[in-house]
Amino acid sequence: MPIDTANGASKKPRNKKYVYSFGGGKADGNTSMNGLLGGKGANLAEMAGLGLPVPPGMTISTEVCTHYYTNGRTYPTELTAQVQKGLARIEKIMGRQFGSRKNPLLLSVRSGARVSMPGMMDTVLNLGLNDETVQGVIQQSGNPRFAYDCYRRFVQMYGDVVLGLKPESKTERDPFEKIIEEKKAAKGIELDTEFTVEDLQALVAEFKAVIRDRLQIAFPDDPHEQLWGAIGAVFGSWQNPRAVTYRKIENIPGEWGTAVTVQTMVFGNLGDDCATGVAFTRDLSTGRNALNGDFLVNAQGEDVVAGTRTPQQITLAASRERAQQSGHGEEDRQQRYPSLEERMPEGFATLQNIANTLETHYKDAQDIEFTIQSGHLWMLQTRAGKRTTTAALKIAVDMVNAGVIDERTAVLRVAPGQLDQLLHPTLDPNAVKDRIARGLPASPGAVSGEHHFSTDRPR
Repeated sequence: MPIDTANGASKKPRNKKYVYSFGGGKADGNTSMNGLLGGKGANLAEMAGLGLPVPPGMTISTEVCTHYYTNGRTYPTELTAQVQKGLARIEKIMGRQFGSRKNPLLLSVRSGARVSMPGMMDTVLNLGLNDETVQGVIQQSGNPRFAYDCYRRFVQMYGDVVLGLKPESKTERDPFEKIIEEKKAAKGIELDTEFTVEDLQALVAEFKAVIRDRLQIAFPDDPHEQLWGAIGAVFGSWQNPRAVTYRKIENIPGEWGTAVTVQTMVFGNLGDDCATGVAFTRDLSTGRNALNGDFLVNAQGEDVVAGTRTPQQITLAASRERAQQSGHGEEDRQQRYPSLEERMPEGFATLQNIANTLETHYKDAQDIEFTIQSGHLWMLQTRAGKRTTTAALKIAVDMVNAGVIDERTAVLRVAPGQLDQLLHPTLDPNAVKDRIARGLPASPGAVSGEHHFSTDRPR
């Protein structure tokens, strides 16, 4: 309905904005729009505004998530056109076309709540692949193995996250991983990286077959159908059991919703001059002021946390420290576990500079995700790093002493509930220990009791 203006003229009401673009030197949003764009979308826009290397993309706002759940899992009428406009902008920046047989654009689709909920919601990578567009990726990269590695990862991830092919019981193995492990055993290999092009082609076919047999549906080949399926799955993951439980523990209101970020894919698995990793501007366990993190050469993001390959340290000092703890000599370390600082010194230097820029800009320790494609570093995310109480106290005090924040801000950086962690019993650091395994700390103190490898059993 037209709206009357003061001079008697009329104009149509403006459509509500639901999609916010970023990249190519511009961004519709910034970090102050955290509630609307979610932490991921707001920080990607902020980094793009700072001139940092961010793959172009768009963020669908949390308001769409609210509409989705209050209107029978449907979208606002304006959304389709706004997504198409945002997609066209990405295509123009990248010089590629979504769904093209000769020059395809591939996308990632990720969640992003206004507060960090790591690992709680779903992600889809390499979206846009089918039997035709994979040939275009081969033409672009000149690397058939890379193209089919992306394709099998996409079918596996989409089949799990979007189509819902998961183990039917606690004892059943993941159906996709079962196929992979059986193929490895048949070929007498141990690592995914040892699969040939023909192996990966066979995996794509076998993954699609198990989806058809178990779910009675065909894997979608239309890239636009894939995109909307992934968007719906990410909004749907806001109410998955992991996310609901996490929100209860962290006192996160359910009505906040999540945003969805659709972004150009960059590839850490294109060859040995590529990598993917996570970095922290400070040690989030101890608070020590030192860049640290993990990376993998020739890998995609999920490989770093999947447990299928052992990540390497990004700094030389940390690599040597881990080698010493594991009983490896320096020559062995250099050959088997070189740091990013040694392996890709230019990429490491860029990462170090960006880490300093981000911590200075946000005035807080950052948790960073990055990918290096053919020697070029891309930033995929930054957020305030989750830290132990010990680290929170040290970081806050150090930043006050350095004049970065004031005392009031420092006090607010440590939640009252965190102080309880300081009262937990801990192991004497000087005690003699008979260590049987090494892992990442998930508890503020020392614990004893039964071991459970399912989150359901302890309850």
